[in-house]
Amino acid sequence: MQRTIIAGLIGLVFGTGMALSGMSNPAKVLNFFDFAGSWDPSLALVMASALLVTALGYRFVLRRDKPIVEARFHLPTARKLDTPLLAGSALFGVGWGISGFCPGGAIPALGLAEPSAWIFVGTMLAGIVAARTVRLALESRATQTA
Repeated sequence: MQRTIIAGLIGLVFGTGMALSGMSNPAKVLNFFDFAGSWDPSLALVMASALLVTALGYRFVLRRDKPIVEARFHLPTARKLDTPLLAGSALFGVGWGISGFCPGGAIPALGLAEPSAWIFVGTMLAGIVAARTVRLALESRATQTA
């Protein structure tokens, strides 16, 4: 229960920040990518601020022996740039550039009753299900042939 409450509070803070910064507005995001037109550099300031807060947060939190509601920290250990990582990053960027939404901005936009946010989140969820289905099928095939 405590874990759910903490996760909800973190999500609320994140969503509020996204809404206040305008990052749940796809037009603002698309203007960041429009260098030849109505370029809006404020997204770079939002990202730089997020990096600063994250860097400070990591330094503070990782001084603890363990997280508050977990037995240990779950930090990434992989350092290899592989095809799934690069392909996923490219797809994320292309989707963000085309739609103006990333998952972090689209989910708070659901509360604004923005129809394009509902379409984006629906197709994002369908893509997640499709990717997992394909990955599991490929892993199953690899196991059967081994």
